[in-house]
Amino acid sequence: MVIDMNETQVRTLEQVRQVLQGTEALQFERPEDNAGRYAWIDLVLKRLGYRQLPRPDRGDVLAYVQRLSGFSRAQVTRLVSRWVAGKPLVKRYRTPEHAFARRYTAVDVTLLTEVDRAMDTLSGPATACVLRRQRDRFGDVRFERLGAISVAHLYNLRASAGYRTQRVMLTKTRPTPAVTIGVRKAPAPDGRAGFIRIDSVHQGDLDGTKGLYERRQIL
Repeated sequence: MVIDMNETQVRTLEQVRQVLQGTEALQFERPEDNAGRYAWIDLVLKRLGYRQLPRPDRGDVLAYVQRLSGFSRAQVTRLVSRWVAGKPLVKRYRTPEHAFARRYTAVDVTLLTEVDRAMDTLSGPATACVLRRQRDRFGDVRFERLGAISVAHLYNLRASAGYRTQRVMLTKTRPTPAVTIGVRKAPAPDGRAGFIRIDSVHQGDLDGTKGLYERRQIL
């Protein structure tokens, strides 16, 4: 026997099992947005007293919620776990009240710019070594923070907007030198003996016959 009933009338585990077995047809319009489905899950868990149920009965409730909500098993398990822990089903992300303090200030960026300008922008490891020596060996208090900077973060500072506004490096396009392979020209012996110039032409150009004619000239 199939009985039509509204979802709000499902208040016992026996009714939940009948719905799962298909012996009862429900009149239920599932909310399309996640907020509506979260609110419905909250009402179902409260109505069935999920916190007081033993483990086997909780499995039937989870299957019931999964079938009607359209969420996957993993999603339903995660949402129900948050509900049992007393947390809202929807995570609300916001900016932390106390953001992370900036370790390297604009003064450090300016100091790094001066070092790179004076040393013509060395590599990251070499620059980090210079900054560390300025702090440890020469006792310059201005390098108290930069003396402990890592190479990776050094490149981050170089890529920052504050650094680029103070130090912009422009390089012109360097032309590629001309390739002289395959250039045919007479030798330039500069008056020295031993250079031979060979001109190969078709003999047919001279007397109408075929073949090659080589003219050798000792320069």
